[in-house]
Amino acid sequence: MKWWKVVGLAGFAGVAATGVVIARAERRRRAYTPEEIRERLRSRAAEGAAQGTAAAPAHPERPVPRTRAALDAVRHRAAALRARATGLARRAGAAASGRPRGG
Repeated sequence: MKWWKVVGLAGFAGVAATGVVIARAERRRRAYTPEEIRERLRSRAAEGAAQGTAAAPAHPERPVPRTRAALDAVRHRAAALRARATGLARRAGAAASGRPRGG
C-alpha cells in the first residue's frame, strides 16, 4: 500500500473519530434542562467569587492589540508564519518525492 493511501485512511479515521466525539459531547450538553444549566453556572460563579478569582485572559503575557497598527502587525506575523510553514511543507514534499527543489 502506498504511503499516501495510509495517510488518507488515517485522515479519514481522524475525521470520523472527531465527529463521534463531537456528537457525544452534544448529546451530553443537550441532556441538561435550561434550569440545570442556570444552576450550574450560578454555582460556578459563586465558587469563583468565594475564591476571589476574576476571569483572567487566556494569555496574560500576550495583550490584545489595541490599535490598528498593532493588529496589522499581528496579522503580518501570522501571514509570515503561514508562508514559512507552507514553504517548509512544500520542500518536505518535494524531498520525499525526489523532485528537484527549485520550482
